[in-house]
Order: sequence, then structure tokens, then C-alpha cells
Amino acid sequence: MLRTNLSSQISLDQISTKYYKPQNAVERSELTCFEKVPVDIYATQDDGVREVANEIAKFIKARQREGRFCVIGAGTGETLRPLYAELVRKHKEDHLSFRNVIVFNLYEYFPLTKDASHSAFHQLRDLILNQVDIPEANIFTISASVPQEQVGSYCSSYEQQINAYGGLDLALLGVGREGNIGMNMPGSSGSSTTRLILMDPISRQECARNLGVDTVPPCAISMGVGTILSARKVYLMAWGEDKADIISKTVESRITETIPASFLQTHNNATICVDLPASLHLTRIRHPWLVTSCDWNDKLIRSAITWLCQEVKKPVLKLTNRDYNEHGLSELLALYGSAYNVNIKIFNDLQHTITGWPGGKPNADDSFRPERAVPYPKRVIVFSPHPDDDVISMGGTIRRLVEQHHDVHIAYETSGNIAVSDEEVIRFMHFINGFNQLFNESKDETIMKMYKGIKDFLKDKKPGDMDTKDILTIKGLIRRGEARTACSYNNIPLDHVHFLDLPFYETGMVEKNPLSEVDVDIVRNLLKEIKPHQIFVAGDLADPHGTHRVCTDAVLAAIDLEKQDDAAWLKDCRTWMYRGAWTEWPIEDIEMVVPISPEELRAKRNSILKHQSQMESAPFLGNDERLFWQRSEDRNRATAKVYDDLGLACYEAMEAFVEYKPL
Repeated sequence: MLRTNLSSQISLDQISTKYYKPQNAVERSELTCFEKVPVDIYATQDDGVREVANEIAKFIKARQREGRFCVIGAGTGETLRPLYAELVRKHKEDHLSFRNVIVFNLYEYFPLTKDASHSAFHQLRDLILNQVDIPEANIFTISASVPQEQVGSYCSSYEQQINAYGGLDLALLGVGREGNIGMNMPGSSGSSTTRLILMDPISRQECARNLGVDTVPPCAISMGVGTILSARKVYLMAWGEDKADIISKTVESRITETIPASFLQTHNNATICVDLPASLHLTRIRHPWLVTSCDWNDKLIRSAITWLCQEVKKPVLKLTNRDYNEHGLSELLALYGSAYNVNIKIFNDLQHTITGWPGGKPNADDSFRPERAVPYPKRVIVFSPHPDDDVISMGGTIRRLVEQHHDVHIAYETSGNIAVSDEEVIRFMHFINGFNQLFNESKDETIMKMYKGIKDFLKDKKPGDMDTKDILTIKGLIRRGEARTACSYNNIPLDHVHFLDLPFYETGMVEKNPLSEVDVDIVRNLLKEIKPHQIFVAGDLADPHGTHRVCTDAVLAAIDLEKQDDAAWLKDCRTWMYRGAWTEWPIEDIEMVVPISPEELRAKRNSILKHQSQMESAPFLGNDERLFWQRSEDRNRATAKVYDDLGLACYEAMEAFVEYKPL
């Protein structure tokens, strides 16, 4: 059986249900004392989606029995996709009727032409409206083709239409990374109504990715925060670790215009629905000892002690009984007898994560080492979602593995061709054309014709236009060449460099196809060929572009199939997850950390710089102005500083890993 969503089931903390499934009102009151909006936490996204869809269905049916409309303000976006899919399923399989439903589109990009297909309303139609029995007369949307001078009066009329149906019964929302609900950007007031809004860069990137286009218009017309809060019931949903930070701020911080979602704290019937990864920064999940008695395990103890060290600004071995008592950790003193006993346990635990031998140290006692001493040398596969994630994320570890004589393979899962600028194509075509003119004795004009065709296309190319197949091929070749150069610099033989070009990625657009059996088979065939003792895979579950998660799912699905077939090689293999340029593993999760010397860090930087197309001109640098090598070094140094602050060894930098245990 092919399972392509295994990354969503990674639960590093093995969180006890007592922290997110209270048995009664008293327990809930105790656990949620820091939360200012009711939050329902579900073990998985699917569980949450089913529950919210059931509640919406009940509300619609109740209104049907009363002979009344059910008025819904509906947003779009990645968060709401699974909810709409479940509602469509209920319509088709459970005969849920939407004939009494009135839908008001929450926002629309501005300006758009009337026939623009990359609009929020077109997406809402595709996701649900065109698949259920809602009458066309019951659908209301914001026009993004209205003249700008008429926007103010148009927005007023949209508000009047909502009021004419008695106001919103339900508002269905996602939340942006900046805390926006609808398109209400930071700075929106709690009483705002439907209006024209200038979107910030991060929100525009999120919207473009959601629509599968390169860019969206700079503005949007959106229901205001006040209009949303007027709904009788509000559901805000968030799935995945990348939403954990903003959910915590929305729920536990003060109400502020810089986080529009925080205004939900003023609503008397709002519910925030999240899965476990999206709840990770809530106090009851992250620091449960502050709200209840705990089910202590090694990882939770490590989390508590590292948090305590940061609170009192002391290394582990200097913590006192008083520190424990004053910060809600007296239970640990009762369990271990004294601060000293706990301190020694955690110090040793953290010390054992540090190793200069990421492939295992031969002829050494490995009882307290993160990796096995044998077999030696090991066959190793590093799976890299794009042709630079390997060196950005674990370039120091790769060099160490090679220097320690392990048989290292690098597998680039996608071509990364959409992340190459048009200027790079022109630069390479100049070279190819010049080379052809100087050295092509037969005077074959094929290259010259291609050069002229590409040059003309790029000259007339408009934002959102899809590249030709030839241009995508050239962009892919540019990234292949850079990857080979980096691998050669790290002394990896070129016959150990594998370009998988997984088909899900090869759309030529930001929007990718779903992961398929074909993708998984490509990965699986490589695994069966190499039979590795170690696999390194991207653990960027909060990757803002999504490709890392899909690539990880491909590897985990392939491992899962091999496990189902009881593959012999898998019994002697470990899988380690690294993280890329966006985040690092929390120290309580780290199971192996590899020190990097100043010289090794410089070599890592050099290998990243081999990917020249991904420096200043790369389209996906994001909102962070640092280049990839700068982000990587800052992150590695920060990890080393955490270990130093805790009183362990002081290194220049460190790369961290977490072991994945097949489910």
C-alpha cells in the first residue's frame, strides 16, 4: 500500500493526549489558562478537517429544518482546501445539500481583468462551488475589475448585500504567516469593513504559491476584520508546523493590529482548529509543566531543562533546587531527588548527541554514540530536494563522511529549473552561441536558431508566462552543472551523483502535481540499487514552498514500501532528517549534532557558492535578505551557541539531525 503523506505523521515529541484532549471542563480550564481563544487540537489534519466539516454540515441542516439560509463567508488558500474537499465528499456521498447556503467570497485580488483565471473566486469555484448544488443566485463575490475610483462605494454595497441576508452565520478562515485573516494585513483595525488593501510581500508570495502562479496583483479587496467578527460563528484553521508560531501569537499574545487574527480574542464564538504540528508553540504543548502535572519522559525532561537554562541564563550543571522550584519544575526534584541528579542526566544526554563521526566511529564503543560503529565504511545516500539543499543543510557533514571514507551518494530529487533566472539562461546562451561560432566547423545553424528563438521569447516574456521546454531544459542543465561542481569540490565521484528529476515537479510552474507512484518508484529503485546503511532526508516540514515536504514524502513512501516487502537492506539502515535554510531542529529534538571547525565552515560556504544561479538573482530567496550561505552559517553558529550556553563544548558551528523511525 502506497502511503504518500508520512511526513504529516512525524511526531517528534510523542505528545501525550492529556495535553491536547482534556477529559472534562476542569482539565481544559487548567490546560488552556494561557489561551484567550478556544483551541481544538487534533492528532492529524484529517481528524480536524472531518470534525469542522461535521459541524458545518450540522449547521446547514439545522438551517434547512428552520427553512432559513445559512450564510457563509468563505476564504480560499491551502489551509481550506482539505475542508472543501471533505464538504464536497459529504455532498456526493452523504447527500449533504447546499441549496440553502449563501456564500460570500472573503476577498479578491485587485486589479484583475474579468476573465482572469488566477483569482480567489475562480479557486473557490474549483474547490467547492462548482461541485455542489448551491444555486448560482446564492453566490456573491467581490469584483476586481471595478474602476479604482469606484472601489469605496462598491465595498459599501458588498457590505449591504451581506446585511441584506442577515449577516454572516459562519466565517471560514485560514491564517497567514503574518497573522492576516482574509487579506487583512498587519495594521488592520478590529472595526474595519470591506475595503481595498495593499498586500505585504510575504502575503503576496503565499497567495502566488497557493494559486500556482509567479505573482499576484499588489492589492486585494477584502472583507474587513469587523465584518468577519460579525459572523455568528468563526472557524480559523491552521495545519502544519509552519503555522505554529503565528497560532501561538494569535492565541496567547495580546490583541494587536500587527496580528489581525488576534482580534478573534474578542469574539464570543470563535474556535481555532489546529493539528499537533501547528500547536507546537502553545504553552500546554511546548511547556506543559507550566499548566499541569506532566507525564515525564527523557525528551520532555530535556525540553524542560534547556528551557530552564534559557530562563535563568545558566548552564545545565549550575542549575539549583531553587531554580527548579521557582519555575514550576519541582516534580523533577521529587522524581530525581535533587537538581544535581537531573542536571547530570541531561548534561550526559546532550553530550552524547555530539559526534565528529556522523557515519559512526570504527573500532569504538558506540553504546552512547548516535551512530553505529559497524558496518564501516557505510553506503550513504543524501537526498536533496533541490540541487543545493545538500550543501546548504549538511555540507559540513557531507565532507566529514567523505573524509572518513564512507561511500557517499547524492540524489537530487528535482531539477530546480524554475528557480533559475532568465538572465542566467541568456548568459549561458551567449557562451554556447559564441562557442558554436568559434569551434563549429560544419557551421550548423541549429544553435544559432535556438539562441535567437530563446532570446526573442525572453524579450517578450510577461510576468506569469510559462517558459518553453527548451528554456526549462537549459535552466535544469545550469543547476545540474552547479551541483556536479559542488560535488566534485567535496570529492564525491560524479558516478555517485544522481539526478532523479521527479515528475511531480516538472510542470514548469510554481504549482506542482501531486506526488504519484511514479515518483516513489524512482526513489525506491535507487534505494534498491544502493542498499544504503544511512539515508539523509530533508526534514523541513515548515518549508514555505512545499517542495521539501513532497520530496521527503517520496523517500519515506519508498522506505515504507521496502519495509512492507521486508527488504533485508533496510534492517541495517538508519534514516536521518536534516533541516535547510529556514529553521533548525529545537535542541530537545536533536539526536545527532556534528561539530564544524572554522576551516570546514569555510569549505561549506565555498560548496554553496558553487551554485552561482542561487545567489543574488535567485527568484526564491524569499523575504529574508540574507543569501543562502549566510542563512546557513548563521543557523549553524546559533546551534553551536546553544550548546555552548548550556555548558557543553564550544564549537564554531554545528549541523543537527533527528532520526526518522519508519512507522
